[in-house]
Amino acid sequence: MNEDTTIVTTTAAPGPDDEKLKSAKTITMVVYGLQAVAFIVGVTAIVAIIINYVKRGDVQGTWLASHFKWQIRTFWYSLLWSIIGVLLFFAVIGYFILVANLIWVIYRIVKGWLRLVDGKPMYAV
Repeated sequence: MNEDTTIVTTTAAPGPDDEKLKSAKTITMVVYGLQAVAFIVGVTAIVAIIINYVKRGDVQGTWLASHFKWQIRTFWYSLLWSIIGVLLFFAVIGYFILVANLIWVIYRIVKGWLRLVDGKPMYAV
C-alpha cells in the first residue's frame, strides 16, 4: 500500500509584541555598539545612555530590561572610576585605576553583547 502523506506546517505571523521585542533587541545592540565606539569617539557613550533612559520603558517586563540595567550601570560606574582615575592620575595610582576601568568596560560590553546575541538576560530574573 502506497500512501501519500503531506506534512503541513504553519507558522504564526509575527505579532506586534514580536516586532516590538525585535526592535528593542536591535536598540540594545546599537547601545552596545555605541558604548564600544566610545573608545574612539567619546560622545557616543552619552548618546548610548540617553537611548537607554528614553527606551527603558519599552523593555520593562522583558529579558532585555536586564541588558538596559547592565548598560546603564556600565556607563555610570565607568564615569565614576574615570573621574577618580583622572583626579588621582598624578599620584600614579590614577593610571592603574584608568587601565582597570578600561579593561572592566571592555569586559562588560563583550559579556553583554554575547549574552544578547544568545538571547539571554544579564541577571537571573
